[in-house]
Amino acid sequence: MTDDTPRTLYQPIEPHQTGLLPVGDGHAIFWEVSGNPDGKPVVFLHGGPGGGTNPRQRRLFDPERYRIVLLDQRMCGRSTPHAAEPDADLTANTTWTLVADLELLREHLGIERWQVFGGSWGSTLALAYAQTHPERVTELVLRGIFTLRQSELDWFYEGGAAAVYPDLWETYAGAVTRRERETYVAAYHRALSDPDPAVHGPAAVAWTTWESATVTLLQRPEMIAESAEASHATAFARIENHFFLHHGWLTEGQLVRDAGLLRDIPGVIVQGRYDMCTPAMTAWDLHRAWPEAELVIVPDAGHAFDEPGILDALVRATDRFAG
Repeated sequence: MTDDTPRTLYQPIEPHQTGLLPVGDGHAIFWEVSGNPDGKPVVFLHGGPGGGTNPRQRRLFDPERYRIVLLDQRMCGRSTPHAAEPDADLTANTTWTLVADLELLREHLGIERWQVFGGSWGSTLALAYAQTHPERVTELVLRGIFTLRQSELDWFYEGGAAAVYPDLWETYAGAVTRRERETYVAAYHRALSDPDPAVHGPAAVAWTTWESATVTLLQRPEMIAESAEASHATAFARIENHFFLHHGWLTEGQLVRDAGLLRDIPGVIVQGRYDMCTPAMTAWDLHRAWPEAELVIVPDAGHAFDEPGILDALVRATDRFAG
């Protein structure tokens, strides 16, 4: 492959190890390992939070050179309990319990250090983990940077992005009734917490559809339809909303402010120029705080990892760090 040949996903592979790891608080996380058992360890952190993993994500890494670890974070995917259950209790699902889960999984798999790959919410979790355990991280590959600052939440969930998507925003905003001075995130929290499927179901679909309809430069109807599946939408919306209502249990600007802790970790930041979900302002601020990392701004892409320019940049980064 010549250097200017666009990178694409590697061929499909199947995991050779899977399991459910008890992590405390009554939770167990699903994990899998694929690729070369003796390869360089890498952990993939999915988005959302609440998005879960899928087989295509294994294919971002050369299976001959990487030991590829995927996991479903608490209460989504194949982890238990599931956030779509009627009595779901999200109390023990926080940024910091997820950071602790990663350490438990690393130790369980006998990994000393690993590359950490995360996009969207996965970039948030990757930054929180790497700033807490920098000695365990060989490299960071981040995409669609999101750090839960108030300005980021206001942009996407409180009306900023309505300037670009007024038609889609009208549906999102109209799915809940806000009380006086109440944010949309708070109004959605009331609806999503209601045990009645007639209340939480439509709210979950509206929340999830708003995101799936705006994450790509050009809409993908099949992605929007898939995201509206009842069980997935309920878990996804409840977990995201729970995290955003609590600002990820982070102080304002924490992950950008503490980026200096990453200065000894090689990193690549990949950002779509027209990302409407996590605008480029956050990737730029992170890069200024962590100038040692390479910043790649893809000129003709939105947010999704598999848009051609973003996919090319991500696979180039994982190839480069494979050793």
